[in-house]
Amino acid sequence: MATPQSKIHKRLSTVAEYLEFERQAEDRHEFVDGEIRAMAGESPWHSIINFNLIVEVGNQLKGKPCVAFSPNMKTRSGEQIQLNSLKGLFSYADLTVVCGKPQFHDQFGDVLLNPKVIFEVLSPSTESFDRGEKFERYRAFNESLTDYVLVSQKKPLIEHFQRQPNGQWLMTEVRGMEGELHIASIDCRLKLAEVYDRVEFPSEQPPEEPDEETDEQQPV
Repeated sequence: MATPQSKIHKRLSTVAEYLEFERQAEDRHEFVDGEIRAMAGESPWHSIINFNLIVEVGNQLKGKPCVAFSPNMKTRSGEQIQLNSLKGLFSYADLTVVCGKPQFHDQFGDVLLNPKVIFEVLSPSTESFDRGEKFERYRAFNESLTDYVLVSQKKPLIEHFQRQPNGQWLMTEVRGMEGELHIASIDCRLKLAEVYDRVEFPSEQPPEEPDEETDEQQPV
């Protein structure tokens, strides 16, 4: 998700102030412990990859008790966040899947509480946040989350973090245009050739070795 770490408010804002502001704003913003951070635009490749993900995942969820939400849906991460609180994370993901009945922060229905799978297309300005603080909060505060999927836009590479029964997270890498990722929790198979359809990688990027698939796993 393209989100620069820039603040638009000089003072800290409460959750209530953020939500009121965001529901009237033309652009999207995230909330991180009282800071309202503006979100930047995205590259053409980011947009294409995101669209491909939505199409591929959405088609495979048909007939299943799961639903996919677009990048315009927020997710809340925090313990019993109060409206006057300065703590918590309200963030946008590139694609979010919920299984069962969606649960929302309030009657507006624009903040999810029970994500099952979250997808992020990595950008240079946001990669450290997506890998670090954002994922830490997802792991700590979203018990419903079973899968976190990071998609590179520099090369055909997907990193899949999966929650294990003991609470530990296991990371699997899928590389190369011949690779395929299976997300068992929603029975979804993503072929990298489809995820990266019509994407042009940097010319200086060395070609990926063919037939290189999920051969690397490590705990997080």
